[in-house]
Amino acid sequence: MWSEDDFPFCSLPCLESQSEPVDGLIYVMYHGTTRAIAQEIKKNGFRRSRDGMLGPGVYVSRDLQKASRYPLNVPEHQRVVLRLRVDVGRVKKIDRQGHPLQKTWHNYGFDTAWVPPYCGMVPSGLEEDCVWDPRRITVIDVITPRPAGGRFNYGLYDC
Repeated sequence: MWSEDDFPFCSLPCLESQSEPVDGLIYVMYHGTTRAIAQEIKKNGFRRSRDGMLGPGVYVSRDLQKASRYPLNVPEHQRVVLRLRVDVGRVKKIDRQGHPLQKTWHNYGFDTAWVPPYCGMVPSGLEEDCVWDPRRITVIDVITPRPAGGRFNYGLYDC
């Protein structure tokens, strides 16, 4: 099992994913992707998605377990997790489907939308964040699973 405590000391707050992010702070977050796309992101930075549950933005999570599941339908040995430094700016909590600002939060001056865990928005029950401006995100490093007992194990990692 992955844990924020498993990683080398980091001076950024490692806010537990159950806690509401505080406006204007910088947090460690994670983004699951493929090895190839991770290299592209490191080279050129993130690009905002066109749409999603929270509208356009870069989808990240403070929950390492959630990020390690992505991208869906890609074999585990092709996945990596990017550890990120994220300046959340102004945060809007979106805690239910059909929230009036679910896809328009950015139009009201918010920089990040936050979906709390177990609020019914995400099937896994894990928290999720959407950051409007990719320039608020810096890649710290790439975390890759290591083979353990003939299969890849996200409980073991290489940073």
